[in-house]
Amino acid sequence: MRRRLVFGLSAACLLAASAAVFSAVVPTAEDSTLARQTGMALWPEQKHMPWGLSAIEVEPDGIGFVVVSDRGFVHHGRFLREDGRLVGIEPVRSYFLRNAEETIIGDDWADAEALAITSDGRRFFSFEQQHRVAEYDHLSLVETLPRAPFDGMVFNAGLEALAADAQDRLYAIGERSGGLTEPFPVWRFDGQGWTHAYDLPRKGGFLVTGADFGPDGRLYVLEREFGGLGFRSRVRRVTLGAERILDIETVMQSDLWEHDNLEGIAVWRDSDGAVRITLVSDDNGVTLLQRTEFVEYVLEDALAVPPEDG
Repeated sequence: MRRRLVFGLSAACLLAASAAVFSAVVPTAEDSTLARQTGMALWPEQKHMPWGLSAIEVEPDGIGFVVVSDRGFVHHGRFLREDGRLVGIEPVRSYFLRNAEETIIGDDWADAEALAITSDGRRFFSFEQQHRVAEYDHLSLVETLPRAPFDGMVFNAGLEALAADAQDRLYAIGERSGGLTEPFPVWRFDGQGWTHAYDLPRKGGFLVTGADFGPDGRLYVLEREFGGLGFRSRVRRVTLGAERILDIETVMQSDLWEHDNLEGIAVWRDSDGAVRITLVSDDNGVTLLQRTEFVEYVLEDALAVPPEDG
């Protein structure tokens, strides 16, 4: 989505800068009652600055993480914490993804927007522009999954969300649904092919930017709305039944300017048993106006058990 936003951002962010567009504040949105913000950190300026981070996965210890750039760049790092609260970032290593010929992928082929890691450690990336989902062994391509369901997607509004459930099935969601009243198709890959598994109802002007399955088995979908002067973000928690969506809750919704352009989401359980939501922003390469921001929330109802499919 980066090309579509850059032109509007350049003007809009300049207008909003005096209003502290990028300052973190306590959430006040009515829909954010199920989660509270517990930490925020920026990528260290003295280190290599990553552009366009669009996805994140957090290791079970809550310290190690991996993020993905929409330039096909992968960064590993460590979170710095004080009493469990996120306070800083320590970069560890970085590398470019490569194609089957071991050449660094570039141009439209490098637009990685999402990452899902299965229980056995396999890594799957989704790409927009050249719409596809591919498995990688760190930087090397293993295989590209069937692409047929995604051939009709808009050039720069493709697969923004990718998540793996407890059975290691992949779920993919595109950025756009086709209209304000049209639901977002949710595609599922069972190891052989993709099926149109669910329709996620669209609510307002928010578009999908990321997704992850939480330790409670529910699908957490990150969405973003760009109103011309800044961003609002939302996380909806989706309870999936065998054949239908059973429940949808908004667990976090930020105010305008509260956060930057949040695009990546990881949901995990900490050592105290609480479910945490870690989010990362895409600066669109506009480094003078935006920043690479990591934000963390804790769910207040973290031990709730999802309902069964009746």
